[in-house]
Amino acid sequence: MKVDVVTIFPEAFPGPLGVGIAGRAQERGLLDLVVWDLRDFTADRHRSVDDVPYGGGVGMVMKAEPLARAVDAIRAKRGAEDATVVLTSPQGERLTHQRARVLARRAHLILLCGRYEGVDERVVELVGADEISIGDYVVSGGELPAMVIIDAVVRLLPGAVGDAESVARESFSEGLLDHPQYTRPAVFRNRAVPDVLLSGHHEAIRRWRRREALGRTLIRRPDLLDEALLDDEARGILHELRAQGGSHGTNPRG
Repeated sequence: MKVDVVTIFPEAFPGPLGVGIAGRAQERGLLDLVVWDLRDFTADRHRSVDDVPYGGGVGMVMKAEPLARAVDAIRAKRGAEDATVVLTSPQGERLTHQRARVLARRAHLILLCGRYEGVDERVVELVGADEISIGDYVVSGGELPAMVIIDAVVRLLPGAVGDAESVARESFSEGLLDHPQYTRPAVFRNRAVPDVLLSGHHEAIRRWRRREALGRTLIRRPDLLDEALLDDEARGILHELRAQGGSHGTNPRG
């Protein structure tokens, strides 16, 4: 996958994208990451990328011209005529696991890092950008959201993660939160791993994990259940949990 990032802070990259899964993906040739300095696409001697908003108001707005020029240049130099353009924006569609899956099927992404009070609306219209938000809060700029989007997408690329099964079982892969995880020692500060996980009974463990995932989702993120793909077993477990008032039975002793 080709990924191009347009930012006024190119020195922020690769940052966390240079290590871990994303770093290894670049070493293996699975990710071709190029970072562009937006100021290189300005036309004035001050290399201005922002200006005051029409209609008045506080703050500055990122200009359309440099961003549009950057996208044009990337498309010309990187063979990206069919690239998906993403603008990081608090007004955008919220990033979800399913959205990351869709982006992971694209061959080329161009990410525009928003800043200041926002971006001239004509940018979205001219370059056909998809606006994506990583959550209902505001950060100082689009660089961190761009890194989050790239990391969420790259780990879904075939070969990026050695254990494909672990990716398939992660939180949100089924539209649910993940079940609780434990490792050695079996008892730590008088808190024991649930007995079922030590039983060696694979079917009992599978069912316990599924019940815990459903229960945790029901308590912490019930909104996810509206769109989760649930089979008859999951619906039956949910019915039991709701009858119990949402309790899913996790405790230090199991």
